[in-house]
Amino acid sequence: MAIKQLAKKKDGLGLWSLTGLVVGSMIGAGIFNLVQGTAEAAGPLATIIAWLITGVGMIFLILSFRNLTIKKPKLNAGVYSYAEAGFGKYVGFNSAWGYWISAWIGNIAYAVAVFSALGYFFPDLFGKGQNWASVVGMSVLLWSVHLLILKGVKTASFINALVTAAKLIPLAIFLLAIFLSFKVGLFNQDLWGLAGNNFDMGAVVEQVKNMMLVTVWVFIGIEGAVVFSGHAKKRSDIIKATLIGFAGVLSIYVLMTVLAFGVATQKDLAALDSPAMSMLLERLVGPWGAWLVNIGLMIAVLGGWLAWTMFAAELPYQAAKNKTFPSIFAKENKVGAPVVSLLVTNILVQIFLLTIPGTEGSAYNIGISIATSAILIPYALTAFYQLKVSLQEKKTVKYRAFNIFVGVMASVYAVWLVYAAGMQYLLITVFLYAPGMLVYVLMQIKNRKKIFTLYELLLAVVVIALFAYAVQQLLAGALDDTLGIKIADLIGQ
Repeated sequence: MAIKQLAKKKDGLGLWSLTGLVVGSMIGAGIFNLVQGTAEAAGPLATIIAWLITGVGMIFLILSFRNLTIKKPKLNAGVYSYAEAGFGKYVGFNSAWGYWISAWIGNIAYAVAVFSALGYFFPDLFGKGQNWASVVGMSVLLWSVHLLILKGVKTASFINALVTAAKLIPLAIFLLAIFLSFKVGLFNQDLWGLAGNNFDMGAVVEQVKNMMLVTVWVFIGIEGAVVFSGHAKKRSDIIKATLIGFAGVLSIYVLMTVLAFGVATQKDLAALDSPAMSMLLERLVGPWGAWLVNIGLMIAVLGGWLAWTMFAAELPYQAAKNKTFPSIFAKENKVGAPVVSLLVTNILVQIFLLTIPGTEGSAYNIGISIATSAILIPYALTAFYQLKVSLQEKKTVKYRAFNIFVGVMASVYAVWLVYAAGMQYLLITVFLYAPGMLVYVLMQIKNRKKIFTLYELLLAVVVIALFAYAVQQLLAGALDDTLGIKIADLIGQ
């Protein structure tokens, strides 16, 4: 990929080169709908509180990834390798499984983003990007990307530069427009996002919780920043670059979401069609603003779609090579593309694309919420492993106390995220994780390995119990609003 090509320069990467890579990898398609997702979840002050919690929590996760990269350099097979090293084979498998699910469901959100942008130019054909014409277009793009990757296509550096520019130029214009249009009176009229602008602690906490899935989605992949440590001129630059890049991106996210409350009411922002940034910019500067954002969005998302499709296929491929996934996922074609892993991944994406026309509400928001929920478990396991490694170190080890503190705070943040996601998203996540148990059992039988240790068996029983409860809730219609689909209607059909 382009980042790897850049990282192979003889002289290594300096602080600002590394920072640029970090920023480019963090700002994705999610930013184009961030204003709408934020307003749907919370009011202005609850939004600020949510970003503060996210900022602090993500810093501890960054420090955890950094520490584990240094302390456990041999665990280089992905985030799931930390889970396996710390908590056993079955837990490691679930971490890999959840990470993979998050990656390919995230691609569904990319697909919706592309055709919601095209819907601006061709409203009669694509509408809001959730009709059958859009699904046909998504499917054509999906399998076109599939064929490109099978031929061994890599993301060239000039494509990476184009994609980055496509994201940053509209973003800069958007920030300038909302800054110049900001009205203090409008911002102040509904600070708490509650009727009568009255403060209510319970309601504000609920808003902050609702914001968590939104804020975490835009930082998914932040753990990838530490992979450049081996290519830095100075090893100390990698954490500096990560923190500088993170602070810069966080500042952008805070500015655009908070300032937006000063140019439109929370109700109006929450009602914006996707992509929300283009809809709002059109109101502020006219049609050319929407054109600019939508073109930028399509270029950025297409580039991101290609990269994340490669990433989603790479996850089970690498896991299979490390015997965490079934060996068939490690099969390559003559140019080294993970042919089976890619095929299975894109078949799953295709199946989910076919459900989009029956979805009520924003398929994009539903997609990112499920993708974010799926990745919370791998993130939490990484935080727990950071704490475990630090606690097991000798008391004479330098920075041991600090690393324990980092592990505790990262773990608290991870647990808070799972709590904030709520029971409904947890149950949906169980639906996605539960089939993995069958895959794991068959893999262990084939490899003539012990299926479960005692504590793994207890975990499996918990998963089965949660799955049974999730099925009951699904049939009762309790998950309809979260999924955007009325299950009773589907059964009736």
